[in-house]
Amino acid sequence: MAFSVVMPALEMAQETGKIISWLKNEGEAITKGQPLLEVETDKAVVEIEAGAEGILAGVKSKEGDVVQVGTTIAWILAPGETVPVESAAPAKTGRTMSAPAVMEMAASTESSVAPTVSKAPGGTPQISPKARRLAKEHGVDISRVKGTGPDGTISSDDIMAAAAAGPSPVAGAAAGGEPLTGIARLMAERTTQSWQQAPHFFLVRDLDAGALNDAREKLGPAIERDRGVKVTHTDLLVALVARTLVKHPKMNASWVGQGIRLNPGINISVAMAVKDGVVGAVIPKADSTSLADIAVQRRDLTERARSGKLKPSDLADGTFTITNLGMYGIDAFSAIIAAPQAAILAIGRISDRVVPVNGQPGIRPMFTMTLSSDHRVVDGAQAALFLKDLADAFINPSF
Repeated sequence: MAFSVVMPALEMAQETGKIISWLKNEGEAITKGQPLLEVETDKAVVEIEAGAEGILAGVKSKEGDVVQVGTTIAWILAPGETVPVESAAPAKTGRTMSAPAVMEMAASTESSVAPTVSKAPGGTPQISPKARRLAKEHGVDISRVKGTGPDGTISSDDIMAAAAAGPSPVAGAAAGGEPLTGIARLMAERTTQSWQQAPHFFLVRDLDAGALNDAREKLGPAIERDRGVKVTHTDLLVALVARTLVKHPKMNASWVGQGIRLNPGINISVAMAVKDGVVGAVIPKADSTSLADIAVQRRDLTERARSGKLKPSDLADGTFTITNLGMYGIDAFSAIIAAPQAAILAIGRISDRVVPVNGQPGIRPMFTMTLSSDHRVVDGAQAALFLKDLADAFINPSF
């Protein structure tokens, strides 16, 4: 029976996916589980595997096309089969290709039925799914578009009119330059939106890293022997930050719509460099995960990030982000919050500095951490108390 290859729902509330590349040619034989195509979602570029064995045929969507979730984009046929004739109504026969193991049936059902209009984060005007897609394609800043639909809804006509009027300030800045694609474009859109909508404030602490170094030297060899992975300072930070967040649920919250959502789980996103950008790979339930398991998960995520094999599930449901640029020799920096999260912790390098030690000048391994917080979710005092407890955990680590 012919196998229908459909645009999969790889994320909750995903409406469309963009075909980046076909990894097999029409007429080519494929086996089940072989990489078939690459699809771009709002969070990542994902490799989709073939769900059946046969011949790729009837390819309907080419590279660069943006396709509605659930739409048939090709067929996989057995020898002697022909491409089925599709009716206007969804076919009730044949097999369909869902996403890989990262997508559950519930997510597929919810994602494949798109709402008529959607509300953009931060209270911006309502916009139809088609209009949102067109805005991305034409580089239109929707925050600068006045909707003419019911209740100010932005329609596709509004977007096309804005595009015809000329580039917005954001798009205009890139005029004449190299257009961004894939992860780089997504990162640019997300960071711009977060910076414009979330009222950031920053708190800074300098800390002695001696206790962290001691903990790594004490615990690292046994974990490396038993689990085959080297413990990094990032692993220690993930564990200690997660345990501290238990006492500060507001720091683990999210700004959703016009209110605060207290997240039930503590899922630490670790910022990782990938080709053309940065992604936040997630270690779920980090507060109850052992240091050894955190190290193993971080290593696996890092390897998949470097090879471009991260899955949507690796990037989903993060509640707090850690970004560490110490390995690049950076002393300190301020990071942009990964919305809808409430905060992100930026870590600089560990280096010897002259500091007071028992009232006398001494040389100690020091590092700087900078906490960026969303003032809609937490105030300065709450963030300062979290940073104080985190500093205490760094000075007296317990695993």
